[in-house]
Amino acid sequence: MLTQLEDNMNTLYDRDFYQWIETTVNQLRQQKFDLVDWENLIEELEGLGRSEKRAVRSHLVILLLHLLKWQYQPEYQSRSWRTSVNNARRQLMKLLKDNPSLAGDFLLESVPDAYEEAKETASEETTIFLENFPDACPYTVEQLLAKDWLPRS
Repeated sequence: MLTQLEDNMNTLYDRDFYQWIETTVNQLRQQKFDLVDWENLIEELEGLGRSEKRAVRSHLVILLLHLLKWQYQPEYQSRSWRTSVNNARRQLMKLLKDNPSLAGDFLLESVPDAYEEAKETASEETTIFLENFPDACPYTVEQLLAKDWLPRS
């Protein structure tokens, strides 16, 4: 009988994801733990964690890209560009506020790769050769997160 229920939940997961979520939430609320599709639930929870990490990293890349362009293209600095930098920072800060455990080691460890991506994109979007940017990120995490901080040109 239990195998039949497990099969039904697995097929529900594949057939109607939203209904699977509703059913799983109800089973958890009613503490019917023996009916929960644990395998798919664990997979989904792990996926949510990876998604949050990707979002933090993506917003970090955007912020770094804006800061590099601000610093290395002073002729384009404007109020609008400053707003773009601040918006990127706010988005990153919101994610970190919602996921404070990602604000520590994960953020620090993400900076080098995010900087490489931002540097490559900045070079592609501008007339600045990749070699003209520093090899390592010139900004500290504290600077990246500091409200209204901008690098000098």
